Amino acid sequence: MTEAAEIEKKMYLPEIVAFHRQDVERRKAEADFAALELAASAHEPRGFARALREKAKTGPAVIAEIKKASPSKGLIRENLDPTALAIELEAAGAAVLSVLTDEPYFQGSLGNLRAARAACKLPLLRKDFMVDPFQVLEARANGADAILLIVAALNDIELRTLREEARRYGLDVLCEVHDAEEVERARALDCECVGVNTRDLKTFHVSLDRAIELSQSLPADVIRVAESGITGREDVQRMRAAGFGAFLIGESLMRAERPGEALKALLS
Repeated sequence: MTEAAEIEKKMYLPEIVAFHRQDVERRKAEADFAALELAASAHEPRGFARALREKAKTGPAVIAEIKKASPSKGLIRENLDPTALAIELEAAGAAVLSVLTDEPYFQGSLGNLRAARAACKLPLLRKDFMVDPFQVLEARANGADAILLIVAALNDIELRTLREEARRYGLDVLCEVHDAEEVERARALDCECVGVNTRDLKTFHVSLDRAIELSQSLPADVIRVAESGITGREDVQRMRAAGFGAFLIGESLMRAERPGEALKALLS
């Protein structure tokens, strides 16, 4: 990779977060809050963390991700059908689903979240860049059972505010960390799930060893989630031995011709 390309990659997170801070203000100005609150109250959360914890008792709990594209990898699955994928991944043994709702960078949508919700009985994570409490209301109103909080993207006040808003709406939280400093910041949030992203945000290098090292400092009572770089059964077995009970797997499934078969092979 050229130096220019590496610099471009390093800019993804700041650029994406800045976009969402602006975009959420636009959506708030246009939103029908009464309708969103009504939709949120009609949605009964399915228990994201509970489903992961139960599945992890007998085997790896997979968070199967419905993802069309990413800034670093480009288009991953051209003809993405969230309805068909939700049905297929549920039948293949996924514990829960993660649905990308970021539009400009990952080509996701809240519509994909609603479609997956209607197609299966699994709990759903809204995978997006959460920067404002309004997005938590949006998440529940569109059928999410959990939200993602990326420690690297938020200051401590924002993290606490969003964590409390998730509690208020009855949603679980997957808190994503990348290094030891972020683990310490995450401790104060008392989240149900903590995900260690094996991809370094500065170099984009994936290291399972670094994730295993970080796992030792996670609170004992959280669901430990390994994120990124899990490509096969050997990776899953190694991470389970290190204390991870859940695994967020997206790209390898979405690139497979039959994602359900790929998931079955990984779980076998």
